Amino acid sequence: MEGFITALAVSFAVIFVAELGDKSQLMAMTFATRFRPLPVLIGITAATALVHLVSVGIGYGLGSAIPTDWISLVAGLAFLAFGAWTLRGDTLTEDEKTKAERSTGSAILAVGGAFFLAELGDKTMLATITLATQHGWFGTWIGSTVGMVAADALAILVGRMLGRHLPEHIIKWGAAALFAIFGIWLIVEGVIGLS
Repeated sequence: MEGFITALAVSFAVIFVAELGDKSQLMAMTFATRFRPLPVLIGITAATALVHLVSVGIGYGLGSAIPTDWISLVAGLAFLAFGAWTLRGDTLTEDEKTKAERSTGSAILAVGGAFFLAELGDKTMLATITLATQHGWFGTWIGSTVGMVAADALAILVGRMLGRHLPEHIIKWGAAALFAIFGIWLIVEGVIGLS
């Protein structure tokens, strides 16, 4: 039990701190300007739990990292596509807007998919792998997942506050710019790793 508590506490602290100012925290803020907070948080939690489960499995079972450079390149290209898609935009009638705001399924899938791609090969995934090689897998998984979700929940609160005070076109351009930045960031990480 002591090993579990240690793994939980260390993983929570390391991942929470690593997530502060990370691209996925900025993504949480961006998504929170477009969707209701609960579906965003559910999407983040599901993606994080899955990625971190894979991470602890790799770290605990194999004790070594996976080559993530190609994953970073693919995820970077996907983020550039997300940015272009955001800029293209869609026009919603008032009725469609009301339905979209009430809808949780599409927001959960969009957020979950984006976070899953963003976290593959990210520093928090690699940190979780490393932590799992030193501590038990279950405590590391729970601690790292809760640490990341807690940091991203803070970003959701900030994103919601910004969304209430900024015009929609500013949000659209800002979200597209952030997706482009994330995409370029991931591509550069992949290229550097392959060099």
